[in-house]
Amino acid sequence: MVEKPKLKEVPVREAIGMMLPHDMTQILPGEFKGRLFKKGHVVTEADIEPLLSIGKEHIYVLEMPEGFIHEEEAGLRIARAVSGGGLVLTEPYEGKVSMKAKHLGLAKVHEEAVHALNELEGIAFSTIYGDQVVQPGQTVAATRIIPLIMEEARIERLEELARQFSGPIVEVKPFLKKRVGLVTTGGEVFSGRISDKFGPAIRSKVEALGSVVVEQRFAPDDKELIEQEIIRFLESGVDLILVTGGMSVDPDDRTPGAIAGTGAKVVRYGTPMLPGSMLMVAYKGDIPILGLPGAVMHEPFTSFDVFLPRILAGEKIVEQDMTRLGYGGLRKC
Repeated sequence: MVEKPKLKEVPVREAIGMMLPHDMTQILPGEFKGRLFKKGHVVTEADIEPLLSIGKEHIYVLEMPEGFIHEEEAGLRIARAVSGGGLVLTEPYEGKVSMKAKHLGLAKVHEEAVHALNELEGIAFSTIYGDQVVQPGQTVAATRIIPLIMEEARIERLEELARQFSGPIVEVKPFLKKRVGLVTTGGEVFSGRISDKFGPAIRSKVEALGSVVVEQRFAPDDKELIEQEIIRFLESGVDLILVTGGMSVDPDDRTPGAIAGTGAKVVRYGTPMLPGSMLMVAYKGDIPILGLPGAVMHEPFTSFDVFLPRILAGEKIVEQDMTRLGYGGLRKC
């Protein structure tokens, strides 16, 4: 059982070196009202006059049992133990320390580690879901201990446990600036019968993550011509190729065969996420080639939006990434 901290009343002049158990508020009528000293502050000689000025002849101080640490120190130590790159730690507030994104990027969270650390009694460590796009300043994780004080040995156990997991438990990976080639297929667009809707949607998503569509090329529903356009992009040295249109099972839809026909290794054609089930992911060497489902034109979030950030953060998509999208993947009935 966690030992309870003890409060003791002492004359303020005798409180040097002792810890405040709660915030001390200063009120200057018409000028200021706010925190003079925060909870957990250790009183120094320089603090005596400010405390007397707010009417504190006597104050309560915290008597810390041997081998225990205060919640604010504990929160900071937990945050430091779990944080990787791309994060900024806040100052403790009421015992809580938040981890905020330093830059636009992809949040990575080690789920197993989060569960393991929270199994330690008195620990509260909370995160967002992993593989989300996060904005600068967005909170990615936060932590505190439940009691006001905790045995330092328990924090040391947490720090040791955190070191047992490979890599950081929470981090924000920056997006790489990649050159993207876009191939839009379909006789109706190629002939000009209808206007292209894929291009604007794709450019918006790519540019929002810091990359650029260097060129968009058009091809009719012809397997060989689609292959040629993909190969031209491969030869030009782009980092990612996106192919839109022709991804269904209709006889005129040639895109899956054209991607495979370039010699690319197909990771998988089809994913259980809805919308966006007709997605293909393939690689020609290290270059990803994605066949995009029609839903990308009109739906705000599809399977493409799951994998684009990961690819732009330098990750490689494997088959299990695609097959596991069924759980939680029903975004539209």
